[in-house]
Amino acid sequence: MWNDDNAFYDDGEWITWSEINSHLERLEFEARFPHFDVDLVPIFQDLLAVAEDYHNLTGSHLQLYGDLGELYGAITHGIKLHRNYAQGSDGKLGDDFVEIKTITPFKSNDTITLNLKRNFSKVLIVKIDGEFEVQGRLIDRKALPKTKGDTLRLNWADLATGPNQSVTA
Repeated sequence: MWNDDNAFYDDGEWITWSEINSHLERLEFEARFPHFDVDLVPIFQDLLAVAEDYHNLTGSHLQLYGDLGELYGAITHGIKLHRNYAQGSDGKLGDDFVEIKTITPFKSNDTITLNLKRNFSKVLIVKIDGEFEVQGRLIDRKALPKTKGDTLRLNWADLATGPNQSVTA
């Protein structure tokens, strides 16, 4: 039963506080991620829930974390993903090619390895932790540390979170 404790009456209908809070959460999410693709969110949430449920039931992990990282990039940054197994990069953001690397919940450390031979100008590092919480960092390639080899190892803890990100190796 709706009453003044859990809703309010406006323009002929009851509006609940949970509806208002849900709307406010969505507005905050859209402000944080201006290229937000709302149609992909339920798919992402369902896949993440399936991965978590499967792990809780079996103790094993499904092999879909890379896809979850790519969906996260499409949802939060508007990255247009390339077809599966495309060579060079995982997607495009405007004129920039983007490499997407995902840190999975079963990794023993929070380190990724970038192949610097690949064609990308930005890298999105997505972390899915043991509680199946997801975070990401989008970094310009020019902000990456210089290295003499063709690979670069980065640790999540070393990734800056500000708008002018720089990374230490």
